[in-house]
Amino acid sequence: MSEHQSGADQGQNSYGFALTSLTTLFFMWGLITSLNDVLIPRLKAVFSLSYTEAMMIQFCFFFAYFVVSIPAGNLIKRIGYKSGVIVGLIVAGIGCIGFYSAAEFQSYNYFLAALFVLASGITVLQVAANPYVTILGSPSTASSRLTMTQAFNSLGTTIGPWLGGILILGTATNAVENAVTDASSVQMPYLALAGTLILMAIIFSVLRLPSVDVQDEPTESADDANDDGLSAWSYSHLVLGALAIFVYVGAEVSIGSFLINFLGETTIAGLEEADAAKYVSFYWGGAMVGRFIGAVVMQKVAAGKALAFNAVAASILVALTVFSSGAIAMWAILLVGLFNSIMFPTIFSLGVAGLGRHTSQGSGVLCLAIVGGALLPLLQGVLADNFGVQNAFALAIVCYVYIAYYGLKGSQIKEPS
Repeated sequence: MSEHQSGADQGQNSYGFALTSLTTLFFMWGLITSLNDVLIPRLKAVFSLSYTEAMMIQFCFFFAYFVVSIPAGNLIKRIGYKSGVIVGLIVAGIGCIGFYSAAEFQSYNYFLAALFVLASGITVLQVAANPYVTILGSPSTASSRLTMTQAFNSLGTTIGPWLGGILILGTATNAVENAVTDASSVQMPYLALAGTLILMAIIFSVLRLPSVDVQDEPTESADDANDDGLSAWSYSHLVLGALAIFVYVGAEVSIGSFLINFLGETTIAGLEEADAAKYVSFYWGGAMVGRFIGAVVMQKVAAGKALAFNAVAASILVALTVFSSGAIAMWAILLVGLFNSIMFPTIFSLGVAGLGRHTSQGSGVLCLAIVGGALLPLLQGVLADNFGVQNAFALAIVCYVYIAYYGLKGSQIKEPS
């Protein structure tokens, strides 16, 4: 009996156990990703960085998606989903360990290098776990399984800033007075994360999870993609969708990256960093709530219209943030998270609609567009240095206006010329 057959014969109960195990991965990488929002103000103060320099944290983290996604996909085809999960956990754990050395050497460049390694491991995890979840069970319920696991990812992003505020920002009273103490405040939390990730790798290595043979899955070669003179790039709704993913991820990450500093401004809320970090959880928690609401609403509302509505609402809230102050500006920007909720999966589904055998190539294009999370925060950092944090949020308005256009017009499928 082949490994594939033995995995299939384990039945639905083993699938349930496997899905429960995989759900912990989604939670962990959500928590780790949102911790960047806590790292930014801490390392900005420790190393006396400009906002542009501080945004290199997000650049290094999300640029890893752009660099590692395709090699990770090739790796998974060779070693399988389960082994890919184990490799991803180990690499991410090594990245977390790198934070200890970076703090010891008080080197911002070391921190950035450790972040890139950490993000590379997270990328491998995502490339392995997302399709693994869709395969474990009936194809008709694949979307609901992935939505469920993504909800736990959102739970991780909600808890991360709150936990980081206590463990990282709450340990030092003055970030500028004692750089050594403040840099070391990240050591124990990330060592704990490293230990957890390595432990999870060990557990996954001994778990008897259903095996899926990915080596024989059909792949689309360059010749196949072009034998009719077309490729995924020939479809305008995909290309425009890739730009929508680019600006969406960029806007979402940029807003989260600046929240702690923004809420610390005297004209907004005047909060200490540790207190402001707890409010960041509302931003990411809104995305979690919005996914559940959106799953119900979008059964009756067209995806494009729902996307446009959320994008318009988000742009209005960001505009309110830029042109107001105090509690209004504070809660307006936090509420943006609620309307961010459905954007990524909705843009993704609209982008690959009607691609037929070019779907896998189109999916790859959309995944590469996540690099917006690396580039747009950097641009917002430049704006913040020159025009202030509050005014820099105006960049997100442009992003959401484009997403609204995509939902109403750009996502319409047209025959490629």
